[in-house]
Amino acid sequence: MLRVCLVANVPLMTVDHFDPMPLYQQVARAIRDQIKAGELNPRDAIPSESELVAHHGVARETARRAVALLREEGWVVTLPQRGTFVADLG
Repeated sequence: MLRVCLVANVPLMTVDHFDPMPLYQQVARAIRDQIKAGELNPRDAIPSESELVAHHGVARETARRAVALLREEGWVVTLPQRGTFVADLG
């Protein structure tokens, strides 16, 4: 069963540890779904690694891999010393 948590006023779904999909892909999917739904807009900050760890119950490396996947797919951009933000997909 999935639960909803709030991080920076953005609902996040916790991961399903029994789902065969790797956890980092589940976390990335949750963020991707928020972007598609308009809950996160271009230039909005996504939750930090620490927030992802706390609210999804995953290891920091899992959160890091999820953000790296989103960055590789072009959904987010990371600005050093500032954070990770939704890319301007337009």
